[in-house]
Amino acid sequence: MVVQQYRDGGGARAARALAVAGVIAVTAGCVGGGGGGGGSDGSGQRAVAAERPLDVLGRAAGVLAEAGGAEARTSMETAAGGTRVTIRGEGTYDFRTQMGRLKVVLPTDAAGADDRRPITELLAPGALYMKNRGAGVPDDKWVRIDTTALEDGNLVTGGVTDPMAAAELLRGAADVTYEGTSELAGVTVHHYRGVADLNRAARAASPQSRGALSAAAKGFSKDAVPFDAYLDEEGRLRKVRHRFSFASGSREGREGQEAAEVTVISTLLLYGFGAPVTVKLPDEDDIYTGEIRQG
Repeated sequence: MVVQQYRDGGGARAARALAVAGVIAVTAGCVGGGGGGGGSDGSGQRAVAAERPLDVLGRAAGVLAEAGGAEARTSMETAAGGTRVTIRGEGTYDFRTQMGRLKVVLPTDAAGADDRRPITELLAPGALYMKNRGAGVPDDKWVRIDTTALEDGNLVTGGVTDPMAAAELLRGAADVTYEGTSELAGVTVHHYRGVADLNRAARAASPQSRGALSAAAKGFSKDAVPFDAYLDEEGRLRKVRHRFSFASGSREGREGQEAAEVTVISTLLLYGFGAPVTVKLPDEDDIYTGEIRQG
C-alpha cells in the first residue's frame, strides 16, 4: 500500500447546533457500499496517482460534469439509541444539469412493518421534490423543498446526499492521504482519505451548489467532514463516503446538558457513465402546499 500525506490550510470552525427540521426525519446511521458496474473505455486516461491528491479531488466535480449522466446508488446510515437505520436509493443523475431522479427506500418501522412505498425524489439545483412522502400528502402530489433554506443544505435531510454536492464537497479537502489502489466492481480505483471543510467547499463550489453547501456550513455542528473517495484512472468519482455530524436536539429546556451528537454516514456509488437522464419537474399545480405531518 502506498501512503502519502498531503496537507493544506483551513480547519474546523466552532461547533454549531443543527436541528434537522427536514421532511424525512433521519434518526440513525452509518453506510455500507454496494456494487455498481461500468468500466473505463481507456480514452483520456490521466495519471491520477502521479498528481497531487488535492488537485485530483478539487476537479472531481468538473470531471463528472464532463462525463454527463451516470447511474447512482446511495446509502445513508445513522445510529441513535442503539438502533441503526439505513435509507437506500437508486436512480440516475446528470452532472451537467445537476438534476437527477432517485427512488428512495425507507427502513422498516419499529414493529417490523415493511409496507412503506418507495419515495421518488427529483433533485435539482436548490430544490428537492418528493412524491409518496406520505403523512397527509395526497398520492398524486409532490412536496417541494428549498434546499438552500435547510440547515443541512439537504446533505442528510432527504435521506440522500445530492451526488453533485457530494462531489463538490471534495473541493474543500484540506488534509488528504493517498491510500493506494483497489478494485471496485471490476474497475481500478485510487483511494483518497481526508477531511473536507464545509466553508471551503461552499466557496469553491459551482453557483448551483453554493447555496445549499453554504447552508450546511452554518448548520452542522462540525465543519470538518471526514471522507473516503475512490476515483478511476480518468479522475471520475466512483464512490465516496462522507461522515456528517450534527446535534440531535435543542439545548433549550435542558440547562446544563449538552445536545447529543449524531453521526450520519452517507455513501454514493456511481457507474454506467453516459447513461441517459430524463428529469421533468412537476408543474405548480402538482405541488402540495398543505401541512406535512411527521411520522
